[in-house]
Amino acid sequence: MDTLGGRASALLVLVCALPFCSPITLPGLSTPFGLVIFLLSLRFALGLAPWLPKRLRRVTLPPKTLGKILEAGSKVIGWFERRMKPRWRLLVDPLWKTRVHAVMVILAAMVLMLPLPPVPPFTNTLPALVIVILTLSSLQKDGVGIVAGYAVFVGMVIYFAFWAAVIVEACQRLAQKFGLGA
Repeated sequence: MDTLGGRASALLVLVCALPFCSPITLPGLSTPFGLVIFLLSLRFALGLAPWLPKRLRRVTLPPKTLGKILEAGSKVIGWFERRMKPRWRLLVDPLWKTRVHAVMVILAAMVLMLPLPPVPPFTNTLPALVIVILTLSSLQKDGVGIVAGYAVFVGMVIYFAFWAAVIVEACQRLAQKFGLGA
């Protein structure tokens, strides 16, 4: 981070989000990784230099784990990067617009940080995809990617709203069944 500055924080955001891009749940990891994404994106959105607490900066991933993350992530990033190029720059220039997109990354990081059970599926995948798409699109100055990131964000909100409604309905029916409702 000290050497690469802002681009290093974007790289760290990507590395933290990549493990969650697959539908396989990694219990207990989304909260700390989401916190790192949240902190870095918040500082970027506020126009501040990248920074993490010393405790987080001292954390090292075992080389095997980091290697697996980067190997699996290279497929995801490679797929996106082959499709990304500078276009629709109206959506990414000037810098303040990129900071607005960082706010969406912050919101997705907040969802990623939620300690949700592995059921329903994709509870980590959708916010991670929003983070990866918007971060890569901002780095590549790809407005089309930005639109795609926002589309995935809207899909994520609809998905979580649907499951929230299902859970509320199930709780209400259980309460009625056991005579706990009003």
